[in-house]
Amino acid sequence: MMDARYVVDYASDAAFAIDDEQRIVAWNYAARRLLEYTRREVLGRHCWDVLQAVCADGEPLCVPGCVGAQCFQHSRAFTGPSCQVRHKDGAWVTLNFESVVMPKRARSSNAGPASAVVFLRGESEKNYRPRPGQKLQIFTFGRFGLVAKGRGLAIEKWERKQAVALLKFLVAHLGRPVHRETLIEFFWPEIDEDRAWKRLKVTVHFLRQRLRAAGIDENIVETVDKTYALRRDAVWVDSVTFESCVVDGAALQRQQRWGQALHHYEEAQHLYRGDYMEEDIYADWCAAEREQLHEIYLEMLAGMADCHAANGHYAEAVQACRTALVRDPCRESFHRTLMEYLVRLGSADWAMAQYHRCHRLLAEELGVEPMRDTLRLYEQIVERYGGASAKKLAGRRDE
Repeated sequence: MMDARYVVDYASDAAFAIDDEQRIVAWNYAARRLLEYTRREVLGRHCWDVLQAVCADGEPLCVPGCVGAQCFQHSRAFTGPSCQVRHKDGAWVTLNFESVVMPKRARSSNAGPASAVVFLRGESEKNYRPRPGQKLQIFTFGRFGLVAKGRGLAIEKWERKQAVALLKFLVAHLGRPVHRETLIEFFWPEIDEDRAWKRLKVTVHFLRQRLRAAGIDENIVETVDKTYALRRDAVWVDSVTFESCVVDGAALQRQQRWGQALHHYEEAQHLYRGDYMEEDIYADWCAAEREQLHEIYLEMLAGMADCHAANGHYAEAVQACRTALVRDPCRESFHRTLMEYLVRLGSADWAMAQYHRCHRLLAEELGVEPMRDTLRLYEQIVERYGGASAKKLAGRRDE
């Protein structure tokens, strides 16, 4: 059973869910980015108390028993006019409302009752996220998922599992035609071509049928001569958006527009929920793309750390480095950068401890010594901060 929290969490736009009493029961990361309220600050509060929305003429839009709430009570969606919503810092943000009404049988789900999911979208801001229902949304990072018309598709329940595998394969070749012989060789190498061709046609038909049932144009999967392709203009793919975020963030970073660069990097970090197609960890067809996106992710974290440091926010820079080291513990450049930022935080003893951690990891995992640059940095820290920091470090080792 699809529940409101699933819809909110997988929504590409800023979104929240409300119950029959107009209390917020779910709030996603994009909504936090847009209005700066955390989940803890809004859950259980009435939506009108948080948003305080007013129409262009100044008339209050979000009030107890508002038009939207009345629509939801009668199982009708509500699309609000352009309005002003109160940001956490007190400023006004111009937004549009769209909504999805939850089926009555889902309102008593284990996730908590919810009458509707409301989507928020800024009019003027550059947003990497599509409007609800505009395109099929495909999530390739972490667990593979699909969202259509604001609703997650239960692909794990599809009878033909190879339809999901076929879609994944086409996503990995987005916009590029794949010859049917390639698909047959990949999916049915053990049977003769005629039987395999029939299975491919049935699988494609099933996939199109499922997408059509979800309100998506079945022509999203194009057939040209003997090839199949997933139309790039008909889908939103998290990995494609992720790369765009990083490219834009890097361009802003080069212009020393640190805050704006961080906004794009944080959007990219939010999208990267796990490795690309991680459920197909041993599949050759997505291995190269997975490795490339992993490298882009690490480069993005390095950019985040640099931007935080440029703003003098060394604690945040330290956290970005540690996040990177969780993903790749032997990436020596992050150990080195982390040591530098720990020193700037006044934690030279932690910087020295980080060097020893790096030394141990490289020896155990790769059988190598730290690079000369890393050793030189460590020696400089010892020379400058040796005394008290060394004693602190020794004390921690004895504990």
